[in-house]
Formats: sequence, C-alpha cells, structure tokens
Amino acid sequence: MNKMPIFSIIIPTYNRPEQLATCLEALTRLDYPRDCFEVIIVDDGSPMCLDSVLSPFKEQLTAELIRQDNAGPAAARNTGSIHAKGQFLAFTDDDCLPAPNWLQALGQGFTTFPNAVLGGYTLNKLSDNIYSETSQLLLAYIYAYYNSELDQAHFFASNNLALAANHFHFLGGFDTTFPLAAAEDREFCDRCLKKRYRLVYLSAAQVDHAHHLNLGSFWRQHFNYGRGAFHFHHIRSQRGSKKIQVEPLSFYLKLLIYPLRHRSVVVGLILSSLFFVSQVANVAGFFWELERQNKFMSRRFCQRDL
Repeated sequence: MNKMPIFSIIIPTYNRPEQLATCLEALTRLDYPRDCFEVIIVDDGSPMCLDSVLSPFKEQLTAELIRQDNAGPAAARNTGSIHAKGQFLAFTDDDCLPAPNWLQALGQGFTTFPNAVLGGYTLNKLSDNIYSETSQLLLAYIYAYYNSELDQAHFFASNNLALAANHFHFLGGFDTTFPLAAAEDREFCDRCLKKRYRLVYLSAAQVDHAHHLNLGSFWRQHFNYGRGAFHFHHIRSQRGSKKIQVEPLSFYLKLLIYPLRHRSVVVGLILSSLFFVSQVANVAGFFWELERQNKFMSRRFCQRDL
C-alpha cells in the first residue's frame, strides 16, 4: 500500500508560470521526507497550459496539477483540499518560497497543538522594491496587532497557513463568495475563532514572499483589499446580526508610525507615506464595493417588484 502523506501543500495559481516554477524549486529543497508530503497545484483558469512548468519537478516532488475554470483563489484552495490525501493541509501561494524547515516547523507545531490552525512568518524577498517592502511591513503590523499573544492569535494570511484536513472540511473551507485574493483568509480565521478553534503563530515556519509591485499594482492591491474588507465586514455583521464595525482610529494612528519604529528615519518616512497611500486605496475600495453592492440590491428589488 502507498504511504499516505502527512502534509498536502496546496498552491492556487493563475497565469504566473515563472513564479510557480520558482515556488516548486523551493519545495524541492524542503528538509522533509519526500514520501511524507505531496503538492497540489490548482490552476485557476490560466490562459496557458502549466504542464510544462510542473514536468521538470515530477521526479523530485509528488505533485498533481488540477485545472478549474477561473473562480478565484478561495475556490482554488477548496478544490485542492478535495484532492488532498494528507493529514494536514499547508497553504501557500505561487509567489512564495517556503524555507527548507517549513514543514518541520509546522509538524512540530501540530505535535504540540494538533487541533489548532497554525500560521507562520512571512518575509519580503524583494527588499529593494519599496512597494513590496511596504506591503510586507503592513502585514507585519497587522500580525503584531492581532497576534500579540502567539498561542491566541486572530489572523493569518493564506500564503502561510496550515491545519488538519478534517478540521478544514468541517469548517467548510474558504468562502468562495470572495472572488479576489482579498480578505478571504481574514474571514476564514474569524470563522475558526467563532467555532472555538485556536490560532497559533509559529515564527519558525517561514516563507519568502516575492510579489513584485509598482505604484499602480500597489494601489490596485490595496484597493482590492478594501473591497475584500467590505465583504468581510458585511459577512461578519450578518453572522453576528450586528452593524458593520471597522477598526478603531488608534489602529490607523499606530499603523502610520509603525515604519518609523522599524526602519531608519528616511526609509521610515517613505514607508509611512506609502502606508497612508495604501489606506486611502483601502478606503476607496471599501466604499466602491459598498456602492456596488447597493446598486446590485437596488436592481434586485426593482426586478422583484416588476
């Protein structure tokens, strides 16, 4: 009988063959028995065939490529989970490079916390790209804010997150009403907490994030985060029958001074300025999505009354 893997690494991807190849190369360097993990790649409707990207790694990795019509990363991760054979699911993205000890660190975490949701530490691989550095430092601030108690954390990004497969299926996976890579991980973590699951932060479980950004893509990224934030708060308010609530003003004030405490004065000021730009984009995306949803509901009511 074939040995069942301990881990299934699930990677959603869309039209980024070079990044995917780099990610798979990093997985070949994992310091973990080859028969104890598998790699599930879910092609979310890329216009090109990705077989040629995977084929060079067939002898080094137990890997499967699954194709689906474009439905977003949340749906792609859920598709991967259906095909996974591992006891634990470890999620990362195609522009990430897990460290060689990544699965070791997660495995040790599950030894201590077998029923927990684990999240690791993400580093910016493109330190010379000021926009990529800003986005990663923003995530570091959010982790510091929400995960101040490491064994009672509140949020993990989906590019470095793991939990037992049976718990993932019990929770219903990621919410597929999130079409973008924006806040679906936040909603998943919030749902985990509602179901009394423990979130545990593992700084030893590291991945490098190599997401190249320019000013335009930086703005679009955070505009989409704002759209996702509206969707998250809307779902959360429905789940708890409460009005939409956002973070307090102190959250944003601390956010703006965070770079000044972690970088030199000059670099800190530049990063702080980009933090401000990111929040303007976030607010714009939030209210754009609010208006879009209001128009959608108005059309539904009009059609119902006809």
